[in-house]
Amino acid sequence: MERQEKNVDFPLFPGYVFVHLDPLPGAFVNVLKTRGSVSFVSLVPGQPTSVSPEEIASLRAMLMSGEQLDVFPAFKEGTVVRVKQGPLRGTVGILAKREGRQMFLINIDILGRSVGLKICAEDVELA
Repeated sequence: MERQEKNVDFPLFPGYVFVHLDPLPGAFVNVLKTRGSVSFVSLVPGQPTSVSPEEIASLRAMLMSGEQLDVFPAFKEGTVVRVKQGPLRGTVGILAKREGRQMFLINIDILGRSVGLKICAEDVELA
């Protein structure tokens, strides 16, 4: 596999480094011996999780496009979030999906109702 490098002004995923490893004994240990490395991302404890070749290809295509990229946390439905900016700054609510759109729901418990509005993912953070 040909080695490719790309310089960026800022890391897309701070604290993460993508590596391609041959499945040889000791390959994982050699990476972990590298100064500054801590662990591998894993869905199952003790087993590094691979990023699919399709995801790497998509990421490369986005980087090569020259377009400005924004990285958002992968908020899941039901995540409690806080609005970071705008007129609702500081408001806490629950993120939900409605018709493929991200919605910020503000629960008003006393009335037994929720009020919802569309909001950009970049405007919210984990509460």
